[in-house]
Amino acid sequence: MFTATRRKFTIDEYHRLVDLGFFTENDRIELIRGEIIDMAPKRTPHSVCNSILFGELYRLLYDRANVRGQEPITLLANSEPEPDVVIAKKKADNYLSAHPTVADIILVIEISDSTLKYDKETKLSLYAEAGINNYWIINLVDNCLEVYTNPFSSDRDKFGYRNKSIFLPNETINIPDFTEVTLELNLIFPG
Repeated sequence: MFTATRRKFTIDEYHRLVDLGFFTENDRIELIRGEIIDMAPKRTPHSVCNSILFGELYRLLYDRANVRGQEPITLLANSEPEPDVVIAKKKADNYLSAHPTVADIILVIEISDSTLKYDKETKLSLYAEAGINNYWIINLVDNCLEVYTNPFSSDRDKFGYRNKSIFLPNETINIPDFTEVTLELNLIFPG
């Protein structure tokens, strides 16, 4: 009797598939724990929030950090997600030599409406397992910013964050590693 099994890919195998033309620039995919995942289409509020957020962070940090929008980051041996926004340490080559890794990443941000459950479960667990210290979810469903810090692992190999804080659209928040830089949340929430 035949049993179907899923084929898991490493980052190197994933890159090889890209090099061989299995995927194009227009394919919206990412590698999560060895699986090639189709990314959800963006609704208008998500796109607006993403554009404004990227612009604000770039304006605030352009000479101090590398602000990346929907670009790959390298996590673990089998994951290369493409978060909505990443703040990474400034590098002379602007990450031409390699995508940012955990050692480079200051903050990962996902903007969530239709993907809220996925971002709170799958992505949160992945980022915690990789050791991402600061993970934000801009929750467009509940109209708030969820801030996760201090990743941990339970004795059952479940990964999460010890601390969760909620910020409302009328508040400001300091950017991790740049405590004197504040982001006014009313600027980034659409409508």
